[in-house]
Amino acid sequence: MPTVEVGEVGDGDFLLDVREDDEWQAGHAEGALHIPISEFVARYGELTEAAPQDGRVHVICRSGGRSAQVTMYLVQQGIDAVNVDGGMQFWQALGRPVVTDGGQPGAVL
Repeated sequence: MPTVEVGEVGDGDFLLDVREDDEWQAGHAEGALHIPISEFVARYGELTEAAPQDGRVHVICRSGGRSAQVTMYLVQQGIDAVNVDGGMQFWQALGRPVVTDGGQPGAVL
């Protein structure tokens, strides 16, 4: 499965967060698109509308398990997708910003 480290995700890269609503509300990467894995297939069109046509989709969750499932699905659909290894736990541990919807500092559940 295509995988990248948190440190390889650039500021302008497209990021898809597949964690559930409570996790997202506690804190997420600024600018990420949020589609919970539990709603992903039904909301797939939101991703195809938002994702860059020729760009890569970086998929993230808390630790990498759920995002791995979504990454495999996207690859099967012909989308250039990669799993972000270690997820939001590593994101926060590396000092990358975690924010709430209001822009305040957030936390990873």
